[in-house]
Amino acid sequence: MSVAEGTVEIKNKLGLHLRAATMLVKTAGKFSSAITLTRGKDHASARSVIGLMTLGAGLGTKLTVKADGADAEQALKAVQTLFNDKFGEE
Repeated sequence: MSVAEGTVEIKNKLGLHLRAATMLVKTAGKFSSAITLTRGKDHASARSVIGLMTLGAGLGTKLTVKADGADAEQALKAVQTLFNDKFGEE
């Protein structure tokens, strides 16, 4: 098992809203690693839309992403790409 950790910043205007959270859950589902996002003392599984929504992460928010499992590096990269691409929004 390996662990990969990094930071992402929300760059899309609407933040981690329902559509973005759903995209994140679908991306996380492609990997066997457990992926967790943390904001301050709050954390949520990347497989839980409701959990992600409770982070209340808006534009400019920085989140720590931790992937734990056999494909941790690939999972982390996929999540970072999603954030960097603003979830396909303008």
